[in-house]
Amino acid sequence: MRQPSLMRHLLAWTLGALVVVWAVFIVMGFRTGLHEADELTDGHLASVAALVLNLPASGGTGPVGRRASGVAARPELKRHDYQQSMSIVIWNQDGEVLRHVGEGPLPPFSRDEGFADLSFGVPEVPWRTFARWDRGERPRRVMVMIRKEERDDLAWDIALQIADPGFWLLPAIALVLALAVRRGLRPLYELSQDVRALDVQHDAALVARHPQAEFKAVVEAINLLMQRHEAALARERQFADELAHELRTPLSSLALHARSLRGPLDETERAEALRRIETDALRAGEVLSEVLALARASRSELAEAAQSIDVAELARHVVAGFAQDAHESGHELSFAGPERLSMMGHPVLIELALRNLIENALGHTPAGTRVEVRLDAHGRWLQVSDDGRARASAVAPERRASRGLGLGLGHRVVEKVAAIHGGSFARLDAPGGAGAAFRLSFGDATRLQPEPSAG
Repeated sequence: MRQPSLMRHLLAWTLGALVVVWAVFIVMGFRTGLHEADELTDGHLASVAALVLNLPASGGTGPVGRRASGVAARPELKRHDYQQSMSIVIWNQDGEVLRHVGEGPLPPFSRDEGFADLSFGVPEVPWRTFARWDRGERPRRVMVMIRKEERDDLAWDIALQIADPGFWLLPAIALVLALAVRRGLRPLYELSQDVRALDVQHDAALVARHPQAEFKAVVEAINLLMQRHEAALARERQFADELAHELRTPLSSLALHARSLRGPLDETERAEALRRIETDALRAGEVLSEVLALARASRSELAEAAQSIDVAELARHVVAGFAQDAHESGHELSFAGPERLSMMGHPVLIELALRNLIENALGHTPAGTRVEVRLDAHGRWLQVSDDGRARASAVAPERRASRGLGLGLGHRVVEKVAAIHGGSFARLDAPGGAGAAFRLSFGDATRLQPEPSAG
């Protein structure tokens, strides 16, 4: 299958438009040629009639009869393509024929004047005629006529002569146009070669070699894309290093304590080894869970379209889901915000970010800490804060492992969600100066809009 080509695409559209314009001009030129040829013949008829009427009348008053044209009998004298065979008939006021010159048959007498299309003769033949009366002392009626077939032949000949240049002009223009389009696209071909030669593993930027503004914009866009790609690669490398570091410690500990179980241990040492194995396994599982959350956020960004959601309802639902966990850990979990708050966004991602923040607050603070989820419509943010300082020693080791204590991957998930919604993520001081607050701010693109509660 032939690959689509920009040159063929441009050439097809350009030639298509040219053919339409060309066809319109050809048709208009042809019709104009026919009309002008008819006007030319009618002008000849009127001119001959006027010329005959300006000739002095013959001395006799009676009918003279028909006189054959000498020119008609000598066809070798008709040398010009536009020379036409005309016939002339002259009547007196009583309808008697005074002169009849030419090959045309005698038409019926009438007192009408002007142009007319008549059919007469045996057999009948259509004629184009022009009649006019002389207003002198002895009125005469002169009719000049020509066969319509000869008149139409002349019209078609003139029309074809007018339209003929257009038939060879189109191929010539098409050829020149193809060469011009190909020459005009040369900078694009050269730019394509430059892009193909780029090495994304190096920092070399694409150089704009052409002065056209369009190509400059393309080069700037490509360089911006390369910068973003390099930044993404740097983030991925940093994330891979952090992930390797976070996994290396629990996995090494798992291997060490599992190996120690093979040796002679008393009951206390064996129980401690089993507890450490459980803790390290939970920690490794938490790392993998956060990695999957990051992957899910990236996939949702590409696959899911933003939709209208009620952030207040979503936040209350998530907080209610953590009520049992908060009760078991001795925390006080609450929500503060408007009754309804609509926005455009990804509900799965916002729920994922909020869950990470609440899990972080419950896992980093001791029992008795008050954790609050607050939603602010005016400031366009969603915040999770606590009123106590994190004291790792006061948190059970099993719960610290299950909550991912000390991991920064959960915050990376929230940063990813904030970036998708055009906002930001930051750590702040909690109200009152104690504890910490983590705020997810939404950008203008989310279009937050408070709504009154039903009823």
